[in-house]
Amino acid sequence: MTNNTNLGSPIKISVETFYVEAQSEPEKEKYVFAYTITIKNHSLCSAKLESRYWLITDANGKETEVEGEGVVGETPTIRPGESYRYTSGAVLDTPVGTMQGHYVMRNEFGTEFQAPIAVFRLSTPNILH
Repeated sequence: MTNNTNLGSPIKISVETFYVEAQSEPEKEKYVFAYTITIKNHSLCSAKLESRYWLITDANGKETEVEGEGVVGETPTIRPGESYRYTSGAVLDTPVGTMQGHYVMRNEFGTEFQAPIAVFRLSTPNILH
């Protein structure tokens, strides 16, 4: 699944999601998902990704908030016209759920701003028609 975020931010975020069947244990209500995020800088100045915020919601309505510095151990600076791509994961108790959030970015002039990440779905294959 691919989702493109375009909410007026100079930072555009696209998401691809994957179900990781080999690491999942449905009989134990453990569903593992991977997601690849591409962050593209459409502004005229560099932007450093300083932190992230995620709201993860499973099909039972259980919400988990995740906050932290950078992504996958990095705080990349993305120059104008360039992209940064990484893959991470999430574990849910249900075969379907959603994620949404934002990155806190800082431009080369020291101004902090949020780059929103629109809601995207995590789901096992063939669960949704």
